[in-house]
Amino acid sequence: MTGSRTLRNATLADGSRVDVSVADGTISAVSQPSSSVTEGDMDLDGSLLLPALVNGHAHLDKTLIGSGWHPHRPGTTVRERVAAEHTLRGEVGVPVVDRARALAEQMISFGTGTVRTHVDIDPEVGLAGLAAVLEVREALRDRLRVEIVAFPQSGITTSPGTEKLLDEALTAGADLVGGLDPDGFDGDAEAHLDIVFGLATRHGAGVDIHLHDLGAPAVRQYELIAERTRAEGLGGRVNVSHAYGLGSIPLEEARRVGGLFAEAGVSVLTNGPAGPMPPVLALREEGATVWSGSDNIQDAWWPYGDGDMLAIARQVAYQSGFRTDETLAVALDLVTDAAARAMGLDAYGIVVGAPADLLVLDVPTPAAAVAAAPTSRTVLHAGEVVATRVETVTLG
Repeated sequence: MTGSRTLRNATLADGSRVDVSVADGTISAVSQPSSSVTEGDMDLDGSLLLPALVNGHAHLDKTLIGSGWHPHRPGTTVRERVAAEHTLRGEVGVPVVDRARALAEQMISFGTGTVRTHVDIDPEVGLAGLAAVLEVREALRDRLRVEIVAFPQSGITTSPGTEKLLDEALTAGADLVGGLDPDGFDGDAEAHLDIVFGLATRHGAGVDIHLHDLGAPAVRQYELIAERTRAEGLGGRVNVSHAYGLGSIPLEEARRVGGLFAEAGVSVLTNGPAGPMPPVLALREEGATVWSGSDNIQDAWWPYGDGDMLAIARQVAYQSGFRTDETLAVALDLVTDAAARAMGLDAYGIVVGAPADLLVLDVPTPAAAVAAAPTSRTVLHAGEVVATRVETVTLG
């Protein structure tokens, strides 16, 4: 267990100035600022204090970080990209466990305290990627909470043997079962969802489905997912990642789907892509939970990224046209409170009883945290400092 300390003169997201006391890794008090100081206390001098950031969608097993630079190999379709990734797997000499850990530690340094990572499960790789990420989860358990999705990147019904491997992955330690374009990739939405929701029910697991499809086919799949969620009693434990289709249909139709998701307990995750993306504010107005994640970081799918969730919040804000302090604060919510709700985190935030997983930023407001790209950060896990970033600029 950790000891006790107080973070003094912190500015919260609502603008209030407080002292936050920590004991045994949890927040024990949030009080008015006091002049008394105890050894080990930290004076934040008005810096913004946030709960640690949440990355709702990563691919730790895919990253090439730690293995040098690999030129990106473009692919037009999801299937082409999957094939290119399979080729690249055999060319990277650095083990998955080393690359995954390098990225996870980079995420920690930017202020992420919880990450949901998808891990490829297919007949070629088997459970090797899962074993590597489980090893990383154990190694970093005192600095990062890791939730794992068993992800059928190569399909299920079109990839014989994958259903059995997903079953084994959930037994071995994966927390959720994933899916991939039930119609667009596997060509049989009903059969794909039968398997995914069947595995979830059998293992008491959640569901997180990648859905890139557009237009009417996407809407039909959204409806099927909402129906399955209600039928299996999985409300609050099902997520649709990307949901590009919600940005490819009329806004009123997207609102209707948002209402279906809100009623069924299905969340929507977006990383603010360059193409069609979910209408964040409209979906929230319909009661749906919308949150965010980094998605791919420097891998076969995407050459960009560094693990900074404030950069992702900024990307979502930029793509959504957010400019006011109020809408920029919504972008921050997607990587903090809304993300915590979507993941079902039992205790989260700067409240008594929550884990003291915190992020100190040298900015005054949530809007500035998103728009101004803060560089100096202090990251705490269970009340202990686990990372510090300080910008030093020298002009000649």
